[in-house]
Amino acid sequence: MPKHQYTEDSIKSLDWKEHIRMRPGMYIGKLGDGNSYDDGIYVLLKEILDNSMDEFVMGFGKTIDISIRGQKVTVRDYGRGIPLGKVLDCVSKINTGGKYDTKAFKKAVGLNGVGTKAVNALSEYFNIQSNRDNKNKLIEFERGVVLQDNEIVDTTQRNGTKISFIPDSNIFGKYRFLEDYVVNMIWNYVYLNPGLSIVYNGTKFFSENGLHDLLQANIDSKLSYPIIHLKGLDIEIALSHSTQKYGETYFSFVNGQHTTQGGTHQSALREAIVKTLRDFYKKNYDAADIRQSIIASISLKVMEPVFESQTKTKLGSSDMGGNLPTIRTYVNDFTKNSLDNFLHKNKEISDLLLRKIQQSEKERKELSGIKKISRERAKKANLHNRKLRDCKLHYNNLKHDRRLETTIFITEGDSASGSITKSRDVQTQAVFSLKGKPLNSYGLTKRIVYENEEFNLLQNALNIEDGLDNLRYNNIVIATDADVDGMHIRLLLITFFLQFFPDLVKEKHLYILQTPLFRVRNKKETIYCYDGTEKKEAEAKLSGKIEVTRFKGLGEISPSEFKNFIGQDIRLDPIVLKRDTTIDELLKFYMGKNTPNRQDFIIDNLKIEDNLIKK
Repeated sequence: MPKHQYTEDSIKSLDWKEHIRMRPGMYIGKLGDGNSYDDGIYVLLKEILDNSMDEFVMGFGKTIDISIRGQKVTVRDYGRGIPLGKVLDCVSKINTGGKYDTKAFKKAVGLNGVGTKAVNALSEYFNIQSNRDNKNKLIEFERGVVLQDNEIVDTTQRNGTKISFIPDSNIFGKYRFLEDYVVNMIWNYVYLNPGLSIVYNGTKFFSENGLHDLLQANIDSKLSYPIIHLKGLDIEIALSHSTQKYGETYFSFVNGQHTTQGGTHQSALREAIVKTLRDFYKKNYDAADIRQSIIASISLKVMEPVFESQTKTKLGSSDMGGNLPTIRTYVNDFTKNSLDNFLHKNKEISDLLLRKIQQSEKERKELSGIKKISRERAKKANLHNRKLRDCKLHYNNLKHDRRLETTIFITEGDSASGSITKSRDVQTQAVFSLKGKPLNSYGLTKRIVYENEEFNLLQNALNIEDGLDNLRYNNIVIATDADVDGMHIRLLLITFFLQFFPDLVKEKHLYILQTPLFRVRNKKETIYCYDGTEKKEAEAKLSGKIEVTRFKGLGEISPSEFKNFIGQDIRLDPIVLKRDTTIDELLKFYMGKNTPNRQDFIIDNLKIEDNLIKK
């Protein structure tokens, strides 16, 4: 008799909530702890907001209220409210929703009837209220199971839907909502929907000029010319070029959904801009020269859009829907007509744009010689690159289900890299070892990336010379000692990325590795502490004879211990640019030649450790 029989009893059917809880990645992408902008807790918030947004798009409710208090999230819209007899179905029956009828929701974001159910199933507490025509329906859930299904009662509250939820700590672990990520998400919603107000924890967010405001808020350097803002039926475009920034920056949206990974509409825009400008200037400029330093945004409204995943980060649709043409044709035709007309009417701007293209062409030709030499050097180094200990899987392998886990640790010296190399996951974790302190690249041109061997090899390891399309690692983690030298190296590396590859930072790929400062243990238990407060708590918790060890550097931590800090419980601090901070100003202050100003800043913000302890 075989050990495992394949019978009718082997076939199991999971109910809706069990399937979501067992395979959450199918519905919300990755889990995470809130330190990354695409972590699951933000997807939960977005799924609820998308439904409220669809009501606004259909012309119902101009305000959405959001509150996040600790781990509890509440979203209240003032739309029509869910039909009261279907509230339970809409949040607990998969593939139930009002958006299958395209007459009701022609250009909605959520079409599969999945999002709200996923939030319900993945929340330790979920509460939904629908107010409709002076009637109220309230249902409470715990991990998708109904706790209280209240009768329909009279109410004086305005029409609309109110949802509260607490993400399940059993699934998401110890998580936190980062203010910057939530605020960025909210701004994107209001930029794409002029006339919409979102009130978050008492602060009102509103935009009058749509994509023009979005681009203006995300500009971190001087512009070559004022922002060009073009609007048409179901399409809106804004663009300019930076005077100093390298690479290309795009913000793309479909039906108000931020498609962070682009898609067919973004590809169409890149193509359309090149074609239109070549035709306008009557010269076959290299596409790279036209797109170098571009900052552009596109918003498109498509009937029944098809995304490449439930998380809706990349558009897969090829057609606009209905009797309209393909997305490629629609974007090309609009860009050709609108941008061409604009440039004919605004000669000053068209001259500045031409000057920018010519400048990019000149820089590219000047760099071509040294690029060739550096590529040959990098190619040789790749055969035996002592700096890089690569992993087997990479982020640009779109078919692999572990691509989001891919990480490269940038370490100082061989001792630190040795511990990480021995304890890492060879499938998804790579190590790049620096030799001493990198060069301060502030104010230098991109030529230094090719002339400096270490920078060139780092660029090559990340595969970012021509943009982020083929980035090899999702997480770029700076792993240095928590001393003065280590902090300085962190600053120099951050400067390098902000100076030449700012999109890496903006797209939330750059992190700082937190490592423990202390190890507190007795014979039975070991606790690793990341600051003085955690150390005191550990000392109070452990009984008997206690041994306290202070780690001075990464090299002092043994590989057997290090695996605990770069595994599931890894602590990462994301490098996040605040909305009111420009890269130019930031680098000028911290890395420029204004030493006296920095000294004054340090003195003014100096805190004495004794005082901190007393507090």
